[in-house]
Amino acid sequence: MTDIATRANRVVAETGGRRRHYGGGPGAGTIVAFLTPFFLPFVLFYLVPVGYAIWQSFLVVRRTGGQYGTSYTTFGGFEQYAQVFQNTEFWSSIGRIGLFGIVQVPVMLLVSLIMALLLDTPLLKIKPFFRITAFMPYAVPGVIAAIMWSYLYSPQVSPLVDALKGIGLQPDFLGPGAVLWSAANVSTWLWTGYNMLIMYSALQSIPQELYEAAKLDGASNWAIAWKVKVPIIAPSIVLTTVFSIIGTLQLYAEPAVLRQISSNISSTYTPNMLAYAVASGNNYQQAAAISVVIAVITFVLSFGFMRLTSKKAGL
Repeated sequence: MTDIATRANRVVAETGGRRRHYGGGPGAGTIVAFLTPFFLPFVLFYLVPVGYAIWQSFLVVRRTGGQYGTSYTTFGGFEQYAQVFQNTEFWSSIGRIGLFGIVQVPVMLLVSLIMALLLDTPLLKIKPFFRITAFMPYAVPGVIAAIMWSYLYSPQVSPLVDALKGIGLQPDFLGPGAVLWSAANVSTWLWTGYNMLIMYSALQSIPQELYEAAKLDGASNWAIAWKVKVPIIAPSIVLTTVFSIIGTLQLYAEPAVLRQISSNISSTYTPNMLAYAVASGNNYQQAAAISVVIAVITFVLSFGFMRLTSKKAGL
C-alpha cells in the first residue's frame, strides 16, 4: 500500500495536481481535427468563391481617353445590378425558366411519387429490378443524357422521329414551341428516379401497424396510399420540391447541348447560359451580378416554399 501511495504522490507532483477526466467530452483539439476536413474545403471552395463573386459584382470597368483608352476597375456600387434588372434578355430567361419549373417540377414529382408508391406496394413483383431501372438514368451525367436525347430529337438521324412519321405524325421536338419541353423531358428522365428513392426511403420508415389498422377500418390499397402514406411522407415531398426548384434555376446542360442542333435556343436561353455568355465576353463583373441575382431568387423561392408549406402544416 505504501508503494502505491508513493507512486500516486509522485504522479500528482509531476502533473502539478491536475486530474485526468476519463469518459468526458472530447477536447477542443479533437473537435477541430474532426471538423477541419469539412470546414476547410467548405471555406476555400464555397465561401471564398461566393464572397469573391459578390465583391466582383460591385465593381465596374472604366476607360480613360475614350473606347480605346486605358481600362481600370473601380467600385461601382449597384451599377451592375441596375444593368441586370434593365436587361430584357435576363427577364426573358427568368420567365422561360419559370414556365419550365411550373410545368416540369409538378409532373416529375407526381411521377416520382407514383413510382415510389408502386415500389412500396406488395402487389409489385421484381422490386429490385424495377428500383434499379428507375434509378439508372440518374447515374448518367447530365451532359451525356442531353447528347443521347439530342440524337433522339434530331429529325435527320432519330429512329423515334422516323417511327412517328411512319404512323402519320410530324414531330418537331426542336421547334420553337417544343424545344423547351424537350429539355424538360431530359431533366424529368434524369431526376425522376432520384426523387423516387427519397420518397421510397420515407415510405420504408412508416410502421406497418398503421397499414394494418387502416385495413381493419376497411380502407382499400388506394385509400391507404393517398390518405395514409402521402400525408406521412409530406416532408420528403417538400424536400424534393425544394431540390427541384434549385435545380430548375440552375438549368444549363440540357439547353446548352440542344443548342448545338437547334437554332431556337440562344446563348441567353436560361439565366445560367446568360451569365456564361456574359463572362465569355470578358465582362466578369456583370456575370457575377447575374449569378448573385440568380442565387437570391433561388433562395427566396426555396425558402418561401418551405415557409408556405410549414404554415399549412401548422409547424
